[in-house]
Amino acid sequence: MNKILNKISQGMYILTTKNGGCCVDSVSQISSGDNPLIAVAVMKGNYTNKLMKENNTFALSIIGTNTDTSVIKTYGMNSSKDYNKFENSDTIVIDNLHIIKNSLGYIICDKVNAIENETHTLFIGKVIKSELYKDDEPMTYQYYQNHKEDLINIELSNGEKAWICTICGYIYYGDNLPDDYKCPICKVDKNLFKLK
Repeated sequence: MNKILNKISQGMYILTTKNGGCCVDSVSQISSGDNPLIAVAVMKGNYTNKLMKENNTFALSIIGTNTDTSVIKTYGMNSSKDYNKFENSDTIVIDNLHIIKNSLGYIICDKVNAIENETHTLFIGKVIKSELYKDDEPMTYQYYQNHKEDLINIELSNGEKAWICTICGYIYYGDNLPDDYKCPICKVDKNLFKLK
């Protein structure tokens, strides 16, 4: 099933709110007008989900194919629970929200609703501010999947093995994955990891 779902190609974004953020791809404009509504799905196991529930505003930085690859590593392979992503990335602060400096632009939303399902929370926000910095090629989820190994720049020592999560790109270093291993970022089972 995941192979066909990978053909639904959304964009790649950095979602930020107070005290943290993460990479997301499930973002959609769901209405139009002066203050359109934006929906963004965040996995329940992701610490950013907790932060989104605690805060009333959030931002989406739209990343492009030329965005510094360290942005993906910082926001996609670390948890804001124990890693200060803002100290380790180049951001600007607008309305008390961190925006990725080398992005195509940003959207700032007031959170208006949250809908729970089994694995994710769908946060709905009303756009209150946005700006396009540059009209470059946006990074799609399909582009990310096709170039993941280059984007996350895996470096191996002699004889070292790396297992890459095919969903989020998290890297596990070791000879074998434990039988009960789950990705610490997206919580998928070991069968969705690929040996580098």
